[in-house]
Parts: sequence; C-alpha cells; structure tokens
Amino acid sequence: MTAYKTPWCGCCGGWIAHMRQAGWTVEVVEREDLAPIRARLGIPDRLASCHTAVVGAYAIEGHVPAGDVDRLLAERPAARALSAPGMPAGSPGMEAAGREPYTTILILNDGSTRVFGRHNGA
Repeated sequence: MTAYKTPWCGCCGGWIAHMRQAGWTVEVVEREDLAPIRARLGIPDRLASCHTAVVGAYAIEGHVPAGDVDRLLAERPAARALSAPGMPAGSPGMEAAGREPYTTILILNDGSTRVFGRHNGA
C-alpha cells in the first residue's frame, strides 16, 4: 500500500500506524497538495479526507479502518475507492478527538456511491 499525505498532518501518521499494526506494509509519500492525486483516482471533493492510499486497483481515502480495507480486497467490488469522508472522531488515527458515528463510502466505477461500513454506532 502507498499512502499519500501532507507533511504537516499528524493524524495521517496515526492511520498509517493502525494499518501497519493490522499487518499492512505502507510506503509513505509526502506531497503538499493531494488534490491532483484524488482527482486522478476519481475521488470527489465531497468524499475527501486528509490522506489518500492506493492498494491494488483501489484508492483508500481517509481514516478507513483496516477491517474495511481487508473486506474490500476480499470482496473485490466493481469500485474505484473506499472513503471515510472528513476526519471522523474515533476513526483510526483520530481516536484522541473523541468518538462519533461514521460510515465508510464505496465509490463505484460509475461514480455512484453506497455505504460500505458503519462504525461507532452509525
């Protein structure tokens, strides 16, 4: 997995640590502007977060739990990305911010979306 993050974002490091603890090998690439990467991968601004990763044919946007990434790769849906939009409190890397319900959103190849996972009581 390759994770793209800005040099100044600490919570991205928390998510990377979460993925590594779950057994993932993560190469980190720092960029000052992630918008071109998200655009190339087909992630709309409304579903953006603070970092973007690529694993196989999929983009992983934001604080998506490792279990959802594992499930994505096991099921292999016709999709381009999985996103945890924004920076939800209580998501991996955002634990210090409290805890709020959030969903992970699957971005299908045609650009439509559907809920993929529900977390923290969402």
